[in-house]
Amino acid sequence: MLSALRHAKPMAKPTLPDGVRIYAISDIHGCAHLLDQMLRVIDADVAHSRPRHAIEVFMGDYIDRGPDSRSTLDLLIERSQRGNAVFLKGNHEAFLDDVFRDPGRMGNWFQVGGLETLMSYGLSPSVNPDGDEQHELMRELSEVMPARHRDFLGRLRLNFSCGDFFFVHAGVRPGIRLAEQREEDLLWIREDFLQHKRRFSKYIVHGHTPVRSAEILDNRANIDTGAYATGNLTLLSIQGSSLLAI
Repeated sequence: MLSALRHAKPMAKPTLPDGVRIYAISDIHGCAHLLDQMLRVIDADVAHSRPRHAIEVFMGDYIDRGPDSRSTLDLLIERSQRGNAVFLKGNHEAFLDDVFRDPGRMGNWFQVGGLETLMSYGLSPSVNPDGDEQHELMRELSEVMPARHRDFLGRLRLNFSCGDFFFVHAGVRPGIRLAEQREEDLLWIREDFLQHKRRFSKYIVHGHTPVRSAEILDNRANIDTGAYATGNLTLLSIQGSSLLAI
């Protein structure tokens, strides 16, 4: 048995198909100025390295907390017109959906940055709006939010897979096949996923849980570096089996 262990082959590193380079960003949270900087970094790197296929993966939480959710969505929608970008859904986009359906959830939304989103669209909510104001604010938001923003938010994906990599906002439920994951886990999971040390069927790239600097572990990479609070929006570049966090 000991001899067999000594000669066991190391697990292969996750890899992308030849010629593919992926640029991944998560948890922008209304920091349009930081997003603009990172888009310029991507453009400069593509011009320099000229990958055969460059794919940009944006992993959710585009809105709330930071100062300019509206401009963040404008930048992403403009980026989508290039045809090589994938846009995933985050729990904050799901929260906005919930508040549109039930304005009574606005108080909870404000606790996670919804006030800043409303203000970015030119609205002036009170800090503790009552029921009537909540309904009026969501009616006003539906009027002032451009149709292209609602369309964009309505077309977000839950995950994206390429080669040996699986991109998702929050993470995955251990023990469940990737194809059978629940939306709630993909958008919200934390401890059960973060504490799992074994490899999944694919290498998981995620955000959702802020860390001081990008974590590149054996089974996953967390690239949420709390941009709205730290001013640090991380870009992960992947080519072959090489992962580089900028």
